[in-house]
Amino acid sequence: MSQKLLLSANEAIARAAWRAGCSVAAAYPGTPSTEIMENIGKYKGEINCEWSVNEKVAMEVVIGASLAGVRALTAMKHVGLNVAMDPLMTFTNIGAIGGLVIVTADDPSMHSSQNEQDNRALAKFARCLLLEPSDSQEAYDMTLAAFELSEKYQVPAILRITTRTAHTSTLVDPGEGTRTVPPAIPYVKNPARNIPIPAFARGMRYKVEERTKALRALSEESPFNRAEPGTGDLGIVASGVAYQYVREVFPEVPVFKVGLSYPPPLDAIRAFAAPLKRLVVVEECDPVLADQIRAAGIPVLETATELHMMELNPTRLAALRAELLGTPAPAAAEPEAGIPPRPPVLCAGCSHRGPFYVLGKLKATVTGDIGCYTLGLSPPLNAMDTTVCMGAAIGNAIGMKKANLPNPRLAAVMGDSTFFHSGMTGLLDAVYNKTPITLVVLDNRITAMTGHQPNPGSGRTILGIDSPAVRIADIAKAFGVPRIHEVDPYDLATLESTLKECLESGETSLVVVRGPCVLNEKIGGQRISVVDAGKCRACGACFRLGCPAIVRGETTPDGKRAKSAIDPQACIGCTLCNQVCPFGAITTKNLR
Repeated sequence: MSQKLLLSANEAIARAAWRAGCSVAAAYPGTPSTEIMENIGKYKGEINCEWSVNEKVAMEVVIGASLAGVRALTAMKHVGLNVAMDPLMTFTNIGAIGGLVIVTADDPSMHSSQNEQDNRALAKFARCLLLEPSDSQEAYDMTLAAFELSEKYQVPAILRITTRTAHTSTLVDPGEGTRTVPPAIPYVKNPARNIPIPAFARGMRYKVEERTKALRALSEESPFNRAEPGTGDLGIVASGVAYQYVREVFPEVPVFKVGLSYPPPLDAIRAFAAPLKRLVVVEECDPVLADQIRAAGIPVLETATELHMMELNPTRLAALRAELLGTPAPAAAEPEAGIPPRPPVLCAGCSHRGPFYVLGKLKATVTGDIGCYTLGLSPPLNAMDTTVCMGAAIGNAIGMKKANLPNPRLAAVMGDSTFFHSGMTGLLDAVYNKTPITLVVLDNRITAMTGHQPNPGSGRTILGIDSPAVRIADIAKAFGVPRIHEVDPYDLATLESTLKECLESGETSLVVVRGPCVLNEKIGGQRISVVDAGKCRACGACFRLGCPAIVRGETTPDGKRAKSAIDPQACIGCTLCNQVCPFGAITTKNLR
C-alpha cells in the first residue's frame, strides 16, 4: 500500500511528470505556476529542465523534445500562454510525437496578475486536449493521463489549474510511485508531417478535425467526466475548483463533474440534464462550458447571481443557493476579523527605490513593466504612468515619443529578467528607429518577484550549473545604443545627474541600475540608519521615499507633525534616508 502525501497541485504535477517519464521540461517563472518547475528541478539527472528566457522559448523547447520522441512539459501562468501561442497554434496542427503537457495556471481575482484570463478559451482555440483538476490528486492523475493521451492522439494536452488549486495542499496517493520512462519514439525525418508550408499545412488542417472527432468520443467515455447522483429537479455542471465549492454548498444536488473539458462531453451532459427541470453551469471564470452546452441545444439557466468575474468561493455559491433553492447553505468558516490591511510595498532597502525617487523628482513620464518595480506606482513615489505586459515598457515609450508626448523626459523602466524575457527587441527597435527614449533597467541579477529564480544575468541555471552572467550593458553596446551608463542605486546624486542627462539627451539611452535584491542576498543585520530626534524637524522628506522602515516617531511640540523614526528590525542601512534628509538628522550605525 502506497503512502499518501500532502502536496499542492504544483507539487503533484511535478511528481507526476517525473513518474510519467518526462524527459525535458522548460518554463518561465510566473505565479501561480512557478513551483512546478522548482519541484521538477529537484529531479536532477532524470529530467533535463531549464528556466527559459520567456514562455515562447519554453514552448519551442518542449516542442522540439516532443518531435524528438520524448515526453516533455512546460508550465506558465495564464498570461504566459499568450506569449507562447505562436508556436502552439502551429504545433497543434503538426501534432505531438512524444507526449507534450502544457500547464497553464490561471489567476482568478488577479492575486498576482495584470488581468483575469480564462485559458480554457485558448485550449479550444488551439484545438488542444484540456483537463481541469479540482484538487491535488486529480492534478497528479490528470498529468499522468495527459502524457498518455497526448502520445496516443498526437495532440498537445493542456492542464488548466488556478491559483486555488495550484497552492492548496491535499492528500495524494501516488500509487506505486516508481518512475517509468517509455522508450524514445525513433525520430524519422518527415517534412510532410513536420513542416507546415501551405501545401502540407492544408492536409494537417483536415487531420486536426479528424483528431478532434476522436477526442470528442474520448471525452464522452473519460472517467474524469462523471455524473454524481442527488435529489431534486436542479442539476449543476461544474469544473475545476468550482466543483469543490458546489459539493460543499449543494451537497444534495445532482452534479456533473467535468474534468476533461475540451472537447466537452456534450452527449453525457445531455443525458444528465434530460430528467432535470433546471441546469446551471458553475465554472471559473468565463462561461466557456456553458456556451458550448447551449450551442449543443441543451438549455442552461441564466442566474442573477454573478459567477463569471473574480474567484469563486463558498460564500458566493451560498448566494447562488439562496437564489435557486431559497434555502441557506451549510455554515462556512469565516475569515478572521480585525487583521490590519498590508498593501504591497517595495522592501526596506530595496534597490529599486532610489531610481523611482529620482524619476519622480525629475517629473519624468515613466512607462512601467511587470515585476516588483511595478510598486513604483504607489504613493509616495507615484513614479509610474503605465504597465501593460512584460516588455511593453519600451514599446509604450516609443509610441508616446512618436505621438509627441509633451513631457520631454520619457523613461521606460523594467527589470533584468524582463529585459531578457522581452525587452531586448524593444531596445533594438528604439536604436534602429533612432527614437530618443531612456531605458532604465533595474538589475538585481535575479527574478525577484516570483521567488528569486535565476536568469541569464545570474550566472547559474535552475540545476545549479555555472553559466555566463550576461551583462545588459554589453548587449546594449552590441545593439549600438549611443548612451550607456551603469549606476549604483544607493547613490542618489549620481542617479539624478545620470538620468537627467539621458532624459534630456535626445538620444536612445540605457541606464542600468545595478543593485542586489535585499531579500535574496539576505542583506540585514550589518548596519542601520538612526534618527536624531533633536535634529529632526518633521519636514517629511524621508517619508517621501516610501520605505517601510521609516515610521512615525514623537510629535513636534505643537503636536501637529510627527518626527521620523526608523524600525531597527526592518532597516538595512541603505542610506537613502540619510541622503534626502536636509538637516543631517539621520546617520548610519554599524552593527558589526
